[in-house]
Amino acid sequence: MLSVISNGDERAAMAVSLDEICRQGAQQMLAAALEAEVAGYVEALAGEVDADGRRLVVRNGRHDPRTITTSAGAVEIHQPRVDDRRTDPATGDKLRFRSGLIPPWARKSPSVSAVLPLLYLHGMSSGDFVPALTEFFGHDTGLSASSITRLTTGWQDEQRAFMNRDLTDHDYVYVWVDGIHFNVRLQEARLCCLVMIGVTVDGSKELVAVVDGYRESKDSWADLLRDLKRRGMTAPNLAVGDGALGFWSALKDVWPDTGHQRDWVHKKKNILDSLPKSAHPTADKMLVEVRDAEDVNHARAAAAKFDQAFRAKFPKAADKLADDLDQMVAFYDYPAEHWIHLKTSNPIESTFATVRQRTKVTKGPGSRAAGLAMAYKLIGTAETGWRRINAPELAALVRAGIKFEKGKQVTTTPKEQVAA
Repeated sequence: MLSVISNGDERAAMAVSLDEICRQGAQQMLAAALEAEVAGYVEALAGEVDADGRRLVVRNGRHDPRTITTSAGAVEIHQPRVDDRRTDPATGDKLRFRSGLIPPWARKSPSVSAVLPLLYLHGMSSGDFVPALTEFFGHDTGLSASSITRLTTGWQDEQRAFMNRDLTDHDYVYVWVDGIHFNVRLQEARLCCLVMIGVTVDGSKELVAVVDGYRESKDSWADLLRDLKRRGMTAPNLAVGDGALGFWSALKDVWPDTGHQRDWVHKKKNILDSLPKSAHPTADKMLVEVRDAEDVNHARAAAAKFDQAFRAKFPKAADKLADDLDQMVAFYDYPAEHWIHLKTSNPIESTFATVRQRTKVTKGPGSRAAGLAMAYKLIGTAETGWRRINAPELAALVRAGIKFEKGKQVTTTPKEQVAA
């Protein structure tokens, strides 16, 4: 079992060593990545030449030294310079190389905190971290299985505290939900995290919950929803998720007034799986016409065309759309600016894109608690880059009960007051 730090000096020593790893590792990673980025840019444009056959895009030394802040302090980089003599044919403006790794406004770089969760969730136990991080950072200064273990133990405490926080002052308009399975080596059964991300009344996205659900069952989701309710969370206006989740049955029991929006990515794949591959191009185009219609009336009309085209030969595919159509087009009753956010559970999918697995798990050393803590830290790393939804000011109107039809506001008075 993981040991707990009981000495303040030991804590300080561990912090110093990890900070130094972060500082040196960030400097080495950034230098190598910037070199590769510039080399790729110049090579891709090698065919761009002037009238005399001279290349228009070439290396041109380095910029002045620049300081980037990491979690351990400042590191200095010498960013490669690119001489790009091309111009935009449409505007005549000079084209410039801009680094996607270190843009002009960037002031932070990767840290060890963003690396460990990925390593663990790819199937590493703490004992594997030392050689992995040695290769990653280029040295093993301050690295040991015990120091990594202490760090991950602290993350487990953070996750437990997060899932016990008071939610009275947290008000969510929309939530995305999913059950994420990880291909992580565990002593027990495979890890399934139940994840919920919400949109607050100011349009910001934030993590609501991440717990070990064991399975994506109604009971697991009901336990989570009841716990959120007990801690003060009120029912969101709309929930977005995969139709296969036990979540929907639990939602009806705990928050029956919350709207249901099925995830279009999962649903479209599910429908196409019921059709021969020769029919996929046509079916895919018709389904996109339902999903991206001008309004709900046009969406239902497009769904009717899909039904007419496929029901005779492929009734199973037609039923998969018709049976869930109300839940597929629920987002049309909300502001049009929010539709792009409500069609899919993309905030969760994109966060776990590099580690999500729904395949056989290889068991080995590791614990569910540590895996869960790593998932929590992974989301925390991603959360720092989340942006508010489009037209964030409209989230408060939705929460207040203002009515929207076909994406446009049609009342200035909450529905409850109109009914009274």
